[in-house]
Amino acid sequence: MARVLTLTLNPALDLAIRLPALTLGAVNRTDATHLEAAGKGVNVARVLATLGHEVAVSGFLGADNDGAFVRAFADWGLEDAFLRLPGETRINAKLAEAEGRVTDINGPGLEIAHDDLTALYAALEVRVADAATRPDAVVIAGSLPPGVTPDDLAALIGWLRGHELPVWVDTSGTALNAAIVAVPSAVKPNETELAEWAGEPLEGAASHLAAAIRLHASGIEHALVSLGDEGMLWVGPQGSWQAMPPRVEVVSTVCAGDTLLAAMLHGQLAGLPAEDALRLASGLSAEAVRHVGVGDLHAPDLEQLQQNTCVHRLDDNAREDS
Repeated sequence: MARVLTLTLNPALDLAIRLPALTLGAVNRTDATHLEAAGKGVNVARVLATLGHEVAVSGFLGADNDGAFVRAFADWGLEDAFLRLPGETRINAKLAEAEGRVTDINGPGLEIAHDDLTALYAALEVRVADAATRPDAVVIAGSLPPGVTPDDLAALIGWLRGHELPVWVDTSGTALNAAIVAVPSAVKPNETELAEWAGEPLEGAASHLAAAIRLHASGIEHALVSLGDEGMLWVGPQGSWQAMPPRVEVVSTVCAGDTLLAAMLHGQLAGLPAEDALRLASGLSAEAVRHVGVGDLHAPDLEQLQQNTCVHRLDDNAREDS
């Protein structure tokens, strides 16, 4: 399999809390709590490692509370290439209510100085220059910490692309817009983020597809759009596609998008046919929403979830809409 590097510039310890209902200003009793090393790039790395790839994780960690990350990386078979900085990595709380509503309370993250970014580039230079560690693809995922600007993200993408590396990006807001201008290999906006980039409301399947086609035409090789329970769109070298997973009971959507991105990248690295890649990504993402955490590749019904995923090629519709 391939060698992949994930960059998580703003990782977190995720405190997942399940409770019947959240009552503000009152004492709430939980059904379950779970603290786990996380961050979007870390989540992507977990899935890729389970799929058989050699995965290194990097970015910035607080040295004062990195123990959970060190243990998790060892358990998950990931190479720990994070740079340690003074202080603590943030803790994010995710409150999931029985009716399906999820409330995220996210901290800002460590303050990143110019020297910290310089150190990251130096570490990347060493990794990229060595044939034994040079990645076949790089994933940059998650929010930007204080001190790192959207322009910094665009420069990082440009630097990696200048070293002829495929770069897949999953972020949001102004960071996503800056990333798109830097032309990475792939981006994965959701429908809201896609509308923000397009500069107009997107209502209905046709408008989502048209915007995804525009995104691809701007130079993004793989335009991946996650549409929640409506599945996903993929516009890329293999055409325009839609995948609709089967309905499942939703417990947490926190890691579903990370699972989707990882599985789609796996499909490219493994040379899977488009339909097989979409079935894997959609089925595994559907598996992920049934519990807290990333999709379980060993779930006994994963094959059934993939078989029950509806995959359609949309190229004819795309030509009619254009």
